[in-house]
Amino acid sequence: MLLPGSTIGMLGGGQLGRMFTIAARTLGYKVIVLEPDPLSPAGQLADQHLCAAYDDQQALRQFGEQCDVVTTEFENIPAHTLEFLTQFCPVRPSASAVQVTQDRIVEKEFVRSCGLSPVPFAPIRQLTDIPQACSQIKFPAILKTVRLGYDGKGQITVNHPSEVESAFQQFKAVACVLEQRIELEKEISVVLARNLEGEMHCFPVAENLHRNGILHQTIVPARISDALAEQAKQVAQSIAAKLGFIGVMAVEFFVTQQGELLVNEMAPRTHNSGHYTLDACVTSQFEQQVRMVCALPFGDTRLHTPVVMMNLLGDLWGSSQPVWDELLKSPSSKLHLYGKHAARSGRKMGHFCMLHPDINIAILEADRIFSNLPQV
Repeated sequence: MLLPGSTIGMLGGGQLGRMFTIAARTLGYKVIVLEPDPLSPAGQLADQHLCAAYDDQQALRQFGEQCDVVTTEFENIPAHTLEFLTQFCPVRPSASAVQVTQDRIVEKEFVRSCGLSPVPFAPIRQLTDIPQACSQIKFPAILKTVRLGYDGKGQITVNHPSEVESAFQQFKAVACVLEQRIELEKEISVVLARNLEGEMHCFPVAENLHRNGILHQTIVPARISDALAEQAKQVAQSIAAKLGFIGVMAVEFFVTQQGELLVNEMAPRTHNSGHYTLDACVTSQFEQQVRMVCALPFGDTRLHTPVVMMNLLGDLWGSSQPVWDELLKSPSSKLHLYGKHAARSGRKMGHFCMLHPDINIAILEADRIFSNLPQV
């Protein structure tokens, strides 16, 4: 066990790192953030901000020597960076676990190896792969880059096989995956924690609504059957177990109109759809991450109040900030801003949670408040 007073290293300095830093410092830990952005939201609140690239070996050596354990904010930290740091202290999650999620093809093949169902897909690594891929996938489909795509970036809808080559060229012929577009009933996600002994606890299943590929709203509890919720938790836990994962991770699912559960993506970290835990659960996903990487006991994951979480993107910002009056007048709303220096379209600037015993009232109230946040 690493007790309060120990030093945790955080690779990544965005909003997830920021909320982790708050949780860790509240528990009495020191936090060092390694992040190349000098205006890092996490760096603002950490005990120390090492402003350096993720492959800067001199900075990594200094970082590793000062930390008792290292964790990550997002999955695109180079695997060799995580491996390098293991010579100084434990790294949780491991490079091998994170590496699986850095490549969509590797990730989907891993899901299949678990005996689970990913979204139907075909790899396209070069132009000559396109005919075979198109023969395997029904259209309309989505072409996605294998690496670095998130929040709707790195993907193009293709309605006909004749459009695939052009889309592939738009991505400069980098490795891609062609995914079948699914007729959805719902999108849901499971955030779970796994400790060094392999024990796991799940947070309540979340129901997610996306706009332009970016999470817009999360509703908890998800409006699905208990059986489907339990199935999603079991699938997520089987993935975490096979990865040998240590920490907090999320698995996103598609629920088809036929009721089939398909694994969409996994994230080896805390997740946007788990932000509701800050206000509506006994333990937040960020405190749970601290607990897992420091080998502490699990925190209670119970939901104490139904909740709706709304993302706040830079599109809402005008010359200064949105008009917060309606949100701040609501006694059951909780505003979280991330301390980002500049707003831009699609950038996650914050979120708010609306708590209410009746989930339908929570949805109506969250939507009403969101509609009253026009840019100045």
